[in-house]
Amino acid sequence: MPDTIPDMEITDYFGADAAGLREKRLFLFDMDGTIYRGEELFDGTLDLLGMIHATGGEYVFITNNSSSSVDDYLKKAARMGIPAARENFFTSTQATAAYLRGNHPGAKVYCQGTRSFLRELRESGIDAVSGMDADVQAVLVGFDTELTSQKLRDTCEMLQRPVPFIATNPDLACPTSFGFVPDCGSICQMLENATGRKPLYIGKPEPAMIEAAMAVHGCVRKETAVIGDRLYTDIAAGLNAGVMAICVLTGEATVREIQDGGIKPTLTFESVRDIYQCLLPERGGQHE
Repeated sequence: MPDTIPDMEITDYFGADAAGLREKRLFLFDMDGTIYRGEELFDGTLDLLGMIHATGGEYVFITNNSSSSVDDYLKKAARMGIPAARENFFTSTQATAAYLRGNHPGAKVYCQGTRSFLRELRESGIDAVSGMDADVQAVLVGFDTELTSQKLRDTCEMLQRPVPFIATNPDLACPTSFGFVPDCGSICQMLENATGRKPLYIGKPEPAMIEAAMAVHGCVRKETAVIGDRLYTDIAAGLNAGVMAICVLTGEATVREIQDGGIKPTLTFESVRDIYQCLLPERGGQHE
């Protein structure tokens, strides 16, 4: 018996050749809308992560969602049965803290965000405050699931000062079990409408999180893939970093948006289950 069989063609949703998936060693996953929605873990997630690990690859979760800390994500991963350690996560909060340390070292930063967001910033060495303060040197807004009218009022007042305005991520909507809720980008649009100030966004589509993950895991572009559900953040970030950008249709992106829009994923799949199916050994070449 031969120890190999002819390669079976593997293609994506649109029929594009997906054989390049087999070259990847580092898989960078978005979370909300990509591997789960709310507390619902998508079918195929654990199978795909297990296969990546079993074949010597690495996976990292790169999320723009700054409402939760890495500790929060570790607890959620444990509840869902996702094998993960701290080094498997890189968030827009971590990217923003790195930006602040590099560009505004020692600055006192007024922050509109969740308690977890503020705690993680402070643990990262940022002098983060949530109340009105005359000594503030920058204003930072995250995805705030604890948002109140008073917070918005205070942030609008702080933005009257000539200090930098920074935001963790430009996402307009965050997927939930029933649909979507306003994310950081939508919150910032409200602030922009009220104050005329537009923030500098740190998270995806900027390539910083992708480049940091490649450096940590010693992988180059041709070995790396980004998997996400948003064209203007996840997919754009992958393209900006020069890596394979894979869109799944379990979150925000639709087939019509992919067909008609200007941001084109390298590959498109209905779900992570389809990516797993493409990577099965019997689909590829080596045959025991």
